[in-house]
Amino acid sequence: MRKIKVLVVEDSMLFRELLVRKLNEDEGIEVVAAARDPFEARDMIIKHQPDVMTLDIELPRMDGIEFLRKLMPQYPLPVVMISSLSDRVFDAMNAGAVEFVAKPSSGNRKDIEEFITTELPVKIKIASVAKLRRNAKAEASAIQMYATPGRKCNLLAIGASTGGTEATAELLKDLHSDLPGIVIVQHMPAGFTELYANRLNDRCELEVREAKNGDVVRPGLALLAPGGEQQMQVVYRDGEYKILLRKAPKVNGHCPSVDVLFHSVAKAAGKNAMGIILTGMGGDGAKGLLAMRNAGARTIGQDESTCVVYGMPKVAYECGAVEYQEKLPNIAGRVYSIMNRRP
Repeated sequence: MRKIKVLVVEDSMLFRELLVRKLNEDEGIEVVAAARDPFEARDMIIKHQPDVMTLDIELPRMDGIEFLRKLMPQYPLPVVMISSLSDRVFDAMNAGAVEFVAKPSSGNRKDIEEFITTELPVKIKIASVAKLRRNAKAEASAIQMYATPGRKCNLLAIGASTGGTEATAELLKDLHSDLPGIVIVQHMPAGFTELYANRLNDRCELEVREAKNGDVVRPGLALLAPGGEQQMQVVYRDGEYKILLRKAPKVNGHCPSVDVLFHSVAKAAGKNAMGIILTGMGGDGAKGLLAMRNAGARTIGQDESTCVVYGMPKVAYECGAVEYQEKLPNIAGRVYSIMNRRP
């Protein structure tokens, strides 16, 4: 297989040179060009036709988000954002970026080199096979009320990865505060989950916040698992569903893991739960969703046509975990249909 051609856009000369040198050490990647601002990047895109571009947000002459908004309609290209801790990264995802990585907070050269040689190449390789997001709303079929009996549902669990920041946001905007409590795992670095939850809270009818240990899962509230070193589970205690956060190893390469959450929901809520698996690379969540379905829960998977990466939903579908496969804009309608309510 040929190497992935990468364009690096970074204004710091030292960091730019380090990115180029270290990324070129990966046998699957070739940095074909490096630019210090969007104007140089534009010319290099035309000249070198890269497969993936890494892009900083803070750039001279034009910031990375504005560049994305101008670039994507004319020259769609998978983009990985390299960002410090800021909610502006979600503006970049909304503008068309497919992945992001967090810059090491310390200036320690060892930490920076480890980040460039481990985390960043993985994100570049994921981006290289990602499908660029289109207007899924325009492709959606009409949301219908299906002739299914109403189903008791006390808990809704959602899992997502690559492409999930936009997919989860779109889904939550279509859900209202009349629904049971919602628990979410979105693969994301530590620190960004709180920013993401706050952003969703400002844009959704639901209350959305980062989960804390001991939180009660109640109607109208969506709790997002914190990124970092803790796995999130749901337990049933004293007549309530509660959040259990504990420091634990990665599962399927992730902490928090969708599988860990889904398995706990299968045990805690059984047939009174609903599980939704959205876009993402790999297979995290498939086994947990199957456990939920086997316990009697209703399950929904995002379809291939609206996924940025049809990985997690594909594995879940192929192992029999997905009861209904839906386009992203139709998932909320399916949720309400299962409970025999109007959206």
